[in-house]
Amino acid sequence: MSEDKSQNQNDDTNSTGESANGVDEVTRLSAELDKSKKDYLYLLAEFDNYRRNSIKERSDLTKYGSERFIREFLDLFDNFERALDVEVNDDNYADFREGISLNVVELRALLHRFGVEEIKAAGLPFDPNKHEALTGEPSDDIPVGHVVKVFKKAYKMYDKLIRPAQVTVAVAPTKN
Repeated sequence: MSEDKSQNQNDDTNSTGESANGVDEVTRLSAELDKSKKDYLYLLAEFDNYRRNSIKERSDLTKYGSERFIREFLDLFDNFERALDVEVNDDNYADFREGISLNVVELRALLHRFGVEEIKAAGLPFDPNKHEALTGEPSDDIPVGHVVKVFKKAYKMYDKLIRPAQVTVAVAPTKN
């Protein structure tokens, strides 16, 4: 019988010990779960803030992205307005024309600084990717399918076409 009592005491201790360990484990896991939930909610809030900031940055970039260009362009615009204030006569016509020419050169340089370049078209083969044909013109001098006249120049920004050239294309002359 004394053996049964000691056996029962060992069983109670084991079950009590395991039970205490189980409660400790549940408490630990519960605390870990709470921490994970808090971390998740924190990261969710951080991501939401990041998303909102990204949307705002994109919106601001779209809205104010051309600010640097406009600031530099305004100096040129002022020059053109001053040119309009000048009363042009025979004595100052050459100077006026030279001033306008200098402004055009400066404007081309400004466009170049911002990655905008003219695409040559006159005399080249018609390319529907770069040119918009407005009409055809019979020509003996320029081969058929080549650009005869340019109404509006084509421009690209870096590698992207931003405006096609509006052109007249050479067609075979009609024989009477």
